[in-house]
Amino acid sequence: MKLLFLACLSPKTGNCTTAERIRAHIESAGHTCELRDAADFKSSTDMANLLKQMPPFEGAIAIHLFKAGRLLLDIQVPYGIIFGGTDINEDVKVEQKRLIMEQVLLKARFAVAFTNKLREEATFWLAQSGIIYIQPQGISTEVAESFCWKEFLTSSGVAERSAEEDLRVFLLVCGLRRVKDPLYLLEAFSEWHRQDPLTVLVIIGPKIDPVLTEEVEAVTKRSAGVFLAQGRSQEQLHAAMRRSVAVVNTSISEGMSAAILEAMDLGVPVIARNIPGNAAVVQHEVTGLLFSSPQEFVLQSKRLLGDGNLREGVRRNGKIYVKEHHSVVQERETYQRPPKPRIVYNRSTDIMWG
Repeated sequence: MKLLFLACLSPKTGNCTTAERIRAHIESAGHTCELRDAADFKSSTDMANLLKQMPPFEGAIAIHLFKAGRLLLDIQVPYGIIFGGTDINEDVKVEQKRLIMEQVLLKARFAVAFTNKLREEATFWLAQSGIIYIQPQGISTEVAESFCWKEFLTSSGVAERSAEEDLRVFLLVCGLRRVKDPLYLLEAFSEWHRQDPLTVLVIIGPKIDPVLTEEVEAVTKRSAGVFLAQGRSQEQLHAAMRRSVAVVNTSISEGMSAAILEAMDLGVPVIARNIPGNAAVVQHEVTGLLFSSPQEFVLQSKRLLGDGNLREGVRRNGKIYVKEHHSVVQERETYQRPPKPRIVYNRSTDIMWG
């Protein structure tokens, strides 16, 4: 079967990684799955024309109900939707976008939410709960053997020190866009660094929003203890995460943060902003730590550094949590399982795939 997979494919982002992984699941079942960037299409008419090419596509799947889903409204083949997070947490609050997303979901053969909370939010705003499946992201990590911690620190602007092993590096993994709020901790962390110079914050992730990127570059250059690292491959990033004392999340909104789950899988403590998407996977003081203000972040970080039992507990529990709830094998089985036929979208008696 030939399927189109539509997603926002900015390099080195969670969406891109998720899309590549799910495409591999579908193709391992013997189908052809063509992954395309939603940004390459201006309208649903453009998408409908693409789907007519020979040999024709027989189905479609998209990540993000608005950014990618709106492009599927005029197509004549069945499709499914994977919620991205900002579509249900943010875009749905804008009336014009919500109306479009309602139509997308109304015509979808199925939808996938990463968490029960995301499914509940989608049901509240958009109804159609009967077609929404729950499938958490599958997580696997791989650490680059060639990774050099000293080179990483030096290239990130952290001054070379003979006592580099004594540095306590907090790693904020995020694409540089507003919803990730990368400067949220800057003032509080700089103040902490002035009191404790061995404690530093390194921000790392793809440069998605040019205006915000310029702001982050300028601000970090003049801020004590906060640095901006160049983007790395997934394996290099995982190696940097494993050398850090904690992985940090400051997002305003999340569907399900792959970086948080990857840190857990690597046995690295997580300190995350207390928002619904993060609280769905981070149980405070069990699988990680949550904070609701920059000052509370500093407090929780100091607790983590000073309490060995707490530190080892969240490491161990986080790793167990990912193993039990974020299996790549289970994710593969879900996306290879054909969805139930849907009467309201009865253009074909065929299921999407399988």
